[in-house]
Amino acid sequence: MPPLIEENELLDGPIEGLSIEEQIQFLKGDEFFNDDIFTIEKGLGPIFNAISCVSCHAGDGKGHPFVGFTRFGQPDTLGNRFLHLGGHQLQNKAIPGFQPEQLPPGATFTNLVAPAVTGLGFLDAVSDADLIALSDPNDADGDGISGRPHWKNIPAYVQLRPNSITLNERYITRFGKKAAVYDLLEQTSLAYNQDIGITSVFEPLDPYSGLSTGREVSTKTIHDVVFYLKTLKAPLRRNEDDLDVLAGGRIFAQINCTSCHLPTMKTGYSPIELLSNKEFHPYTDLLLHDMGPELDDGYTEGKALTSEWRTPPLWGLGLSKDSQGGSYFLLHDGRATSIEDAILLHGGEARQSATSYQQLSETEKQQLIKFLESL
Repeated sequence: MPPLIEENELLDGPIEGLSIEEQIQFLKGDEFFNDDIFTIEKGLGPIFNAISCVSCHAGDGKGHPFVGFTRFGQPDTLGNRFLHLGGHQLQNKAIPGFQPEQLPPGATFTNLVAPAVTGLGFLDAVSDADLIALSDPNDADGDGISGRPHWKNIPAYVQLRPNSITLNERYITRFGKKAAVYDLLEQTSLAYNQDIGITSVFEPLDPYSGLSTGREVSTKTIHDVVFYLKTLKAPLRRNEDDLDVLAGGRIFAQINCTSCHLPTMKTGYSPIELLSNKEFHPYTDLLLHDMGPELDDGYTEGKALTSEWRTPPLWGLGLSKDSQGGSYFLLHDGRATSIEDAILLHGGEARQSATSYQQLSETEKQQLIKFLESL
């Protein structure tokens, strides 16, 4: 009999306290997310990147560069001028009789790896007002950190959060590497469409032909997957009472990593009661930050600059290797193969923290890494 795996060693699993009805919907979404394999008969393609959700999110964790994806065609904040050539996502696989997409000449592009999907319901429920309160776009306090929300036009089908704030007909978006997606309904609908080539009532246009091809996935399935993503538990800490871990946490704050990787946030109202007004610990501020030339790949989405990236949540970081084949592949494109590599590639607003890390003793560096692996 295989040994039991501790709950804090797994990313999968629901938040505690779901009702019977909510547990049933969670399990349905779980089945669609992890077991539903698309074939030609079920609408796959004709061009695509993956054949299922779990293809890119093994164990609900981070993806491997081998199953990464490419976005192309937007070098500035004026919009994507390659949409007529298949932008914004490169579908690099095709069913028989069709050819995978090729990058158009001259198109700016970036390679991306899929993020972990646990704890998303908490991030979704943070209020716009809180994100605005966290922002400091002009660095008014002079600390060198100038995070800002991503204000963007959103599709008509999304369901606005209670007390959403609008600015010039744009709303705060928060999901994705550039924080360019409003909510988990948009994220899920786009993933079916762009990753698998599956149309829905929300994203009805086929990525290959650009024509409406009807519903290849039902609206109920989409909503079940969204509910599954919203009610996946937040990653659980490990070894948090270890003396080195505690010391590493102090060092993390001392070198100012907490300015962007905010340890604690709070949700506002959520129609899922268990997510309403809850304190949680994601180590992100959900804001865009300029990461300097080190991470500027010349491509962007929405109104973000090419050098700007949303602060990625660090919770679950220590379990990343479990879904990435036993090794780390960190940052937006997986280029960093260790936590230290990822730290040293921080530039722009985070350059001082990276410099401070280099000045630590070897013992202090090990304590900091041990703390990050405990998240």
